[in-house]
Amino acid sequence: MVTSRARGRWAALLLAGLTPVVAELTLGNPPLRQAWLLLLWVPIYGAGTVLIRELVRRTGRGWLAILLLGAAYGIVEEGLALQALTSPTIYGVADWAPRILGLNSAYTELNIPYHAVFSVALPILLVDLIVPDLRHRPYLGRTGLVVAGAVFVLGALLLRWTTAFIDPGYQAPPTVLAAFALAIAVLTALALRFTPRPRDLPATASRDMPAATPQTTPASPNMPTTPPQTTPTPPDVPATASQTVPAPPIVACLTGVAAFGYLALLFPFGGAQHPAFTQGGRVAVPMVAAALLAVATGVLLRRWTAHDGWRDRHSLALASGALVAHTVFGVIANGENTTDRLSLSALGIVMIVLLTLLARRTR
Repeated sequence: MVTSRARGRWAALLLAGLTPVVAELTLGNPPLRQAWLLLLWVPIYGAGTVLIRELVRRTGRGWLAILLLGAAYGIVEEGLALQALTSPTIYGVADWAPRILGLNSAYTELNIPYHAVFSVALPILLVDLIVPDLRHRPYLGRTGLVVAGAVFVLGALLLRWTTAFIDPGYQAPPTVLAAFALAIAVLTALALRFTPRPRDLPATASRDMPAATPQTTPASPNMPTTPPQTTPTPPDVPATASQTVPAPPIVACLTGVAAFGYLALLFPFGGAQHPAFTQGGRVAVPMVAAALLAVATGVLLRRWTAHDGWRDRHSLALASGALVAHTVFGVIANGENTTDRLSLSALGIVMIVLLTLLARRTR
């Protein structure tokens, strides 16, 4: 029989391996023919997401903390390692929109939320659904936590070293790096000290505490994963209570539209040089629209996930809609040729099959 500690390690490895696949490969960046590049990104992506999950679970925080730490992760990767947030040359992103305070504005607006959602929150959510009995507890002990942190730092240094080959000669000014470090510290403090704790979890989560099972953990306002639908409805809850939570297909459609819309508004594709095929000052229109779309989606999902009618099948629908739309956008925007588009489409079909199998298991 596999021990809980061993299962935690396997879950951590699953999360570490899944993260760069979700964040990069299923978007077509890189194309499947260059999938070996994931080996360079597993240390920063995988260890970073594992580290975030461990810190959040140990401090008893919820999904708001995960998103804030995901934004901090985005600044580490894009600001400190790649330095793409400020570089005037890398990827040509400085030409997308006006630079504001030395930042590549549209690129920054696109990538910081992207990392918070696709590089951190969604991989964590998927592994929580795959290994539900460990969802409210850390995967690793203290040694594992230290190792994850060390690998994350080494991964960031590795990424910084490889960036010299794609953006030679650029080094962000020390004041900019200091500002990024301060922003990371502030986001981390907000996430681990000031975000609300889910009402069903203790203030701290011990690596050795018994695993919470779906049957013994009630719904939480900050955790989108709650007891499966097979859990009986308490007799004092009105039969119409769950009607305020849309059916999973509607949730999937909403997150799919939001994910595709956010990417399409900010990422130039189809020959465009600016977001949403705009020119000059009109680039502010899609940037504002993307921000409003993100806020509206977040408010709506926050309302739904806080309700007792939210179940694991809703959480899986949330992830599935975003991931499928994300890959569809990748086929349109990142496929350099027919082969790349077909291979990414095939990967998308495999992803849909796996999500369907997980949905059957979740029900």
